[in-house]
Amino acid sequence: MMERKNLTRPSEFILLGLSSRPEDQKPLFAVFLPIYLITVIGNLLIILAIRSDTRLQTPMYFLLSILSFVDICYVTVIIPKMLVNFLSETKTISYGECLTQMYFFIAFGNTDSYLLAAMAIDRYVAICNPFHYMTIMNLKRCVLLLVLSFCIPHLHSLLHILLINQLTFCASNVIHHFFCDDQPVLKVSCSSHFVKEITVMTEGLAIIMTPFFCIIFSYLRILVTALKIPSATGKRKAFSTCGSHLTVVTLFYGSISYVYFQPLSNYTVKDRIATVVYTILTPMLNPFIYSLRNKDMTQGLTKLRHRVKCQ
Repeated sequence: MMERKNLTRPSEFILLGLSSRPEDQKPLFAVFLPIYLITVIGNLLIILAIRSDTRLQTPMYFLLSILSFVDICYVTVIIPKMLVNFLSETKTISYGECLTQMYFFIAFGNTDSYLLAAMAIDRYVAICNPFHYMTIMNLKRCVLLLVLSFCIPHLHSLLHILLINQLTFCASNVIHHFFCDDQPVLKVSCSSHFVKEITVMTEGLAIIMTPFFCIIFSYLRILVTALKIPSATGKRKAFSTCGSHLTVVTLFYGSISYVYFQPLSNYTVKDRIATVVYTILTPMLNPFIYSLRNKDMTQGLTKLRHRVKCQ
């Protein structure tokens, strides 16, 4: 299976996963199956709590429910195939499946990023323009933010998949990763990456940095506004509304910057571990971060539990 092939388009790839040792496969399956179930159930509970509590029918929680839905899709693109490979001897993925997985991984990953930016804008308006909050963050603008958060990442992902599809693969068909990520797939290609790299450094950088700068700008404005509040209680209240979101942003962008802002030749096993943080652990932790650090969300989940018990 490790033999070299002279192909322009291989029929399949081999995903080595987090470990190639046979004795590690079942323990890894036992670790990641509960993580997947916790992620799906946790995010579903967030969605149901927001939908069932009228007090949570606000732009902030509307965006949070969409983020939870995208997180479920995000981990579903990666983990089920990884779980199958843990129990399989072949660990193969067809060429078409690989491109499909990469497309949705890039699309949902960037959608997460744009939704986090939309949530930062929401917090900026709520703190800096509280009296005009409902006027500015009306349904029309929320839908516009949502449409942009989905359309831009999907078009970005489509462009990258079309470029990947132009590459030739005449080296080993073994991908040193647990899913079809952009950089590990590029490493097994033997054709020039020039066009792909130029696209990443121009269009890709613009797509990725736009939501990041939007988040930075929003929080700088929030900081300036919060520091002008005379009372310590008012400052604490302003910052507390941003705590959960800022924690998620730090986790998400911290791990992404570690993995992707480095040369392709430096991609190692450590990067595979870092990838686990933003692809698997961050979506799992999001429901806990937003529920434990948010009184309204905690009350919403409590109401949902009581409602289920009554039924």
